[in-house]
Amino acid sequence: MTRVEIEYCVPCGMLNRAQDVAEAVLTQFGERVDEVALVTGDDGVFVVRADGDVVFDKTEDEFDVDAIVRAVKPYVEA
Repeated sequence: MTRVEIEYCVPCGMLNRAQDVAEAVLTQFGERVDEVALVTGDDGVFVVRADGDVVFDKTEDEFDVDAIVRAVKPYVEA
């Protein structure tokens, strides 16, 4: 099953965004994901990984919860 990891910047106050992504992934995929983990970070980081592969990085992508869920989907359905 799929492991989703959301690494977010604590000093930047990105916890709410990380929680929004976690909730959206769990709502969309439910028991089809093995784990959704929130990982603390700093230096402005906000990266989402599915099975170790980066599917979203705020330095390269615009934050969009729906787009992140779509990026996770192929990993869940694999």
